[in-house]
Amino acid sequence: MRKDQAETNVLFELIAERYERRSLITTCNQPFSEWDQIFPDPAMTVAAIDRLVHHATILELNTESYRRRSALATGAKAAAARA
Repeated sequence: MRKDQAETNVLFELIAERYERRSLITTCNQPFSEWDQIFPDPAMTVAAIDRLVHHATILELNTESYRRRSALATGAKAAAARA
């Protein structure tokens, strides 16, 4: 979902403030290559990613979403109960 300039400014300020000062853990369901769809400013996108990945340990989990799996199981149980 694309965010407006004010929202992305706040996120960028947080990233910039923590950069090389404190730790920051982020999670995202999109790869960095798709962040241009979130941030309206391409320069801010590149700067945010640059600060996040510098000195970073990146864990990429290519697994099914736990929430999705749980929702599907709950939906299947509800459908079975109605039948």
